[in-house]
Amino acid sequence: MENKEWVEKPEIQALPRVQDRMTFIYLERCRISRDNSAITVKDENGITHIPAAAISVLLLGPGTDVTHRAMELIGDMGVTAIWVGEHGVRFYAYGRALTNHASLLQKQAQLVSNEKKHIQVARMMYQMRFPKEDVSKLTMQQLRGREGSRIRAVYREQSKKWNVPWTKRDYRPEDYESGDPVNKALSAGNSCLYGLAHAVICALGCSPGLGFVHVGHELSFAYDIADLYKAETTIPIAFELAAENEEDIGSATRRRMRDELRKGHILERMVHDIKFLLADGEWEEEDYKSTLYLWDNIQGELEHGVSYAEGEN
Repeated sequence: MENKEWVEKPEIQALPRVQDRMTFIYLERCRISRDNSAITVKDENGITHIPAAAISVLLLGPGTDVTHRAMELIGDMGVTAIWVGEHGVRFYAYGRALTNHASLLQKQAQLVSNEKKHIQVARMMYQMRFPKEDVSKLTMQQLRGREGSRIRAVYREQSKKWNVPWTKRDYRPEDYESGDPVNKALSAGNSCLYGLAHAVICALGCSPGLGFVHVGHELSFAYDIADLYKAETTIPIAFELAAENEEDIGSATRRRMRDELRKGHILERMVHDIKFLLADGEWEEEDYKSTLYLWDNIQGELEHGVSYAEGEN
């Protein structure tokens, strides 16, 4: 039976800084409870205690059973809880962003809303895919053309490597079964990548709908981030599994993606890349100062909770 002793909610200044916490913890097939200020995880191997204040993001995979008291502690300690598929390859729901302020979200909104800054971020995204080229002067049309040529070259390379015929990407979400093995695997693998990107974006307090290359969809930014990793994950995996004539290529692809995302530290790289793209090297993890201000178009941010009536002290 879990301990019912009352634990006082800590002040935000008393909690460990984000960079001092364990980045992400993934749990599956277990019961999650609490013992005072610790999360308890019970599975077939016994009970493990995890200090709640040391966690940034808790990924809840299949078979997890969470008590209300555990969720209360998770919320009080500023932990982001995300319900995901096996090893984070599907995103289902989340509660609370990792940060206690909206700085990164505000920065994202500013960049998206300014045409000059918008295209600068888009160029940075393409520059990450072309590290040996200078794309700073290219238009969006030129960037799309360059990226299209690069991806076609990756398809041809993998087709030749695995001796698997390839014609074109044929994505039919309403008729998945009509696709050839490679296209089926690409669809399954990309959905895993989108799910992980969606989870990371929400954990950082950003908006998945405010994209820079993709726009107009609720997951535009998730598609932007996922595209940074397709050439090293979903495409080679799709051709390899197609060459192996997997009977259920969708399921096989999800399992391989799960392993490759973990082995390649894609989740950690997404966190770094999102902050790099939105903050341009100026982002600080947390300062734990007051994050609630009053907006003023001339003076900037003003302290809240202060009377600004003329004549008052």
